[in-house]
Amino acid sequence: QVQLVQSGGGLVQAGGSLRLSCAASGSIFSINDMGWYRQAPGKQRELVATITSSGSTNYADSVKGRFTISRDNAKNMVYLQMNSLKPEDTAVYYCNADIRKYGWVYSRNYWGQGTQVTVSS
Repeated sequence: QVQLVQSGGGLVQAGGSLRLSCAASGSIFSINDMGWYRQAPGKQRELVATITSSGSTNYADSVKGRFTISRDNAKNMVYLQMNSLKPEDTAVYYCNADIRKYGWVYSRNYWGQGTQVTVSS
């Protein structure tokens, strides 16, 4: 059994900061890419940022320069530091990881439970 458990999020004023964390646990052999996605009301889920196992990062244009993704491979965790938050960043944020379990040949995608981020103007 593998699961991703998120923490962080909440309500913040525009210009403020929040940090999201996501811990992967279970029978994990290896973790490839990890990332964060978000879904605003009435909109499709969109990519926010991803990070490879070696630390290469990719960001949506809308968050470049404001958000920073990082990971701790020893702890199987991924983080999203969000600065200079804007009302349009309001959404449910989901962590994602491509995980290979012990005894499995292939990896598969797993999702966290989601956490609400609300930015007030």
